[in-house]
Amino acid sequence: MDIIFLGGLEIDTVIGIYDWERTIKQTIALDIEMGFDIRKAAASDDIAHALDYKTVSDRVVNFVEHSEFLLVETLIEEIAKLLLNEFSIPWVKITLNKKGAISRARDVGIIIERGQKA
Repeated sequence: MDIIFLGGLEIDTVIGIYDWERTIKQTIALDIEMGFDIRKAAASDDIAHALDYKTVSDRVVNFVEHSEFLLVETLIEEIAKLLLNEFSIPWVKITLNKKGAISRARDVGIIIERGQKA
């Protein structure tokens, strides 16, 4: 299994359980790894056979910018579902970082893996 990744994708969104969080946008950072067999794309040198990471990035950014989930757990699960279903990838690993969520911690977040890694 080959892995295509997006690192440090920063997106502003409404996220959080506190009243003040519901009135502002906060920046989350995503690291996304996606399982994909690149051999056909490499052999043909044709984007039609590749997982177009710009399209993936644009879709995730659009989804997250327009979401208003309470929990980062819900947001990360929905991102995983979107990627697995819309891009027909067999496996995804996502790290969601909600920087600044804890005043004494530089980073706070969740890492999930979904699907089957061959």
